[in-house]
Amino acid sequence: MPRENSFGIYHDLHIAAATEAVFQAVCLPEKLEQWWPLRCTGRPEAGAVYNFFFTPEFDWYGVVSEMVPDKIFEIKMTKADTDWDPTRFRFELEPNASGTLLRFSHIHWMQRNAHFRTASYCWAILLHGLKQYVEKGIILPFEERS
Repeated sequence: MPRENSFGIYHDLHIAAATEAVFQAVCLPEKLEQWWPLRCTGRPEAGAVYNFFFTPEFDWYGVVSEMVPDKIFEIKMTKADTDWDPTRFRFELEPNASGTLLRFSHIHWMQRNAHFRTASYCWAILLHGLKQYVEKGIILPFEERS
C-alpha cells in the first residue's frame, strides 16, 4: 500500500511463457542479469539481501520483503540513492490462457521528479527486455539497456 504523499510506477504486460519461467526471470540473479543489472546476487527468499550492480556509482542493495513462489516477488530497497531508498518494487504474476500476466509496481517514491519520470520510462523499456528474454531468449547487452 503506498504511503501517504508518495507516488508509484505501474506497468502490466502479458508474457507468452509459463508463470514459473517468468518468476525465475524476475528473482534469480543469473536471469536478472540477462535483462536488468550488470551483476546481481541474492536468493529468492523472504529476508534475503540482493545486490544490484550497475556501475561502481550505482551499486545498490535491497531485501526481499515478500516472496510467494510463482506469484509474488518484492524488494524493499535498503542502499541506493535518495530517491530509490524508500521504494519497493514488486512483480505479481497471474497465469492466463496466453501465458502470464505480470503486474509490476515500484512504489513509495517521495517525489514525481525527473528521476521518477526517468525510472518509469526505464522500467517500461526494461520490462520489454524481460518479455523478449523470456519469450525469445533475446538478451540486450547491458550497455544498451535504458
